Amino acid sequence: MDSSPSLQILVREPEGFSIWDGPPFNNNQPSIKLERVPCNSAKFSDDGSRLIVMKPDSVITIYECSTFKEIRSFQVPNVSAAALSPCGTYLQTFQKSTTPQEKNVVLWKIESGDSVYSHFQKNMTKATWPSIRFSSEEAVACRLATNEIQFFDAGDFSKGIVDRLRIPGVAGVELSNLPGSHVAAFVPESKGSPASIQIYACGKELQSQALARRSFFRCSTVQLNWNSGSTGLLVVVQSDVDKTNQSYYGESKLNYLTTDGAFEGVVPLRKEGPIHDVQWSYSGKEFAVVYGFMPASVTVFDKKCKPLLELGTGPYNTIRWNPKGKFLCVAGFGNLPGDMAFWDFVEKKQLGTTRAECSVTSEWSSDGRYFMTATTAPRLQVDNGIKFFHYNGTLFFKKMFDKLFQAEWKPESPDKFGEITELIKSVDSMTVEETKPQGQSSTSKKSATANPPAQKPAAYRPPHAKQAAAVQAELFGGSATGEMSKNALRNKKKREKQKEKKAAEAAGSGAAT
Repeated sequence: MDSSPSLQILVREPEGFSIWDGPPFNNNQPSIKLERVPCNSAKFSDDGSRLIVMKPDSVITIYECSTFKEIRSFQVPNVSAAALSPCGTYLQTFQKSTTPQEKNVVLWKIESGDSVYSHFQKNMTKATWPSIRFSSEEAVACRLATNEIQFFDAGDFSKGIVDRLRIPGVAGVELSNLPGSHVAAFVPESKGSPASIQIYACGKELQSQALARRSFFRCSTVQLNWNSGSTGLLVVVQSDVDKTNQSYYGESKLNYLTTDGAFEGVVPLRKEGPIHDVQWSYSGKEFAVVYGFMPASVTVFDKKCKPLLELGTGPYNTIRWNPKGKFLCVAGFGNLPGDMAFWDFVEKKQLGTTRAECSVTSEWSSDGRYFMTATTAPRLQVDNGIKFFHYNGTLFFKKMFDKLFQAEWKPESPDKFGEITELIKSVDSMTVEETKPQGQSSTSKKSATANPPAQKPAAYRPPHAKQAAAVQAELFGGSATGEMSKNALRNKKKREKQKEKKAAEAAGSGAAT
């Protein structure tokens, strides 16, 4: 489709970030949309409309992503963290504070540059940042406070807190995605009481009565995953201790709750072991789970927790669902070797397998045609680079960096692109060759055939055998690698001639007698 937006990629190195034009590449190399800009961090808003860049000297710059022009800069002393709201309307900052009287969390409206709300927060953790949470369309805004969830008018923060939902002991909150109609609250274990997940309605329908509730013991942390449509919530319950002593890393269970109360329970998995990863499809009608002791199993379920497709077993711990819903990538990253399997969920068949060793991040492009993996610092300090694969697992571009901090797609709505079946036809018609980094990209067939075949790897030799070979080489003139030196070869020929001469003499003396 000509009206489809172009794909773009943010690449951040130690010197700063730049914006690349995404695939398909001209001349097998990406072009630069925005030249390198010095920064400490950079992040797109969820809808891809704006980009937040934290620069040195506590300067925060906001870019409009349609032109990548600066639209607003904020000078925030001692800023520790900053985040954009999903649609890029608000900027939220956290500053180091010394006294409770100092309101160190500030919400700024980007269009005007004014502060619209502020409050004090003692510290910042992954569970409490961003402090003010927005739904995907920014229709609902809320904040986790002591024993309650506070709600705001997302269009007018001057009204202050407009609703309060009292939940004693609440320690985590997650707003539903689209629409922002529900909120999930996590209450940890306390004094013999079990931990619980509770779902409430938002806005004017706010009720003191939970729409759904699930309680469980042996719970240290939870991961909350809403589907698109706000009808189902997946809860990964993690315990630090496995009382069955089957796993050093504790145990985990996958629970599922629906907003209509039709299902509240454990997802029926056919294998024991940890929950490695779980992800909803873009439509919100199916979810995929990687679970069990290695080799892990992969299963796709519908909204009623009925298995739809088994994707086999293997060294996997990661699932990435194509935004168009047709393809899946199952992979094993982190401490696993990087195996990847690409599946067609609609046709229920495997398209291909490949490997991307040492990958730290991985994600599909918004149009569903390409899959990008990246090896980044500080997780890994060597072999940093980016790889691009087609939807079937074929590698078509690779670039290495001395050090790479970040590589991510600019978010776009998948609905802006055409049907995936039409999009992949253009990929299938392309004959793209694997490219090498630093401009050495075009590898002709002639040069490929001219390369000698790879040598067969030598058999393993233990260290003591290598040392013995080295000593023998030193004493008798040989080589530790098994190749003989010129002197050793000359001496060998002399010994062979002497043996032949002695054998001839012995034969002659025997004939004489």
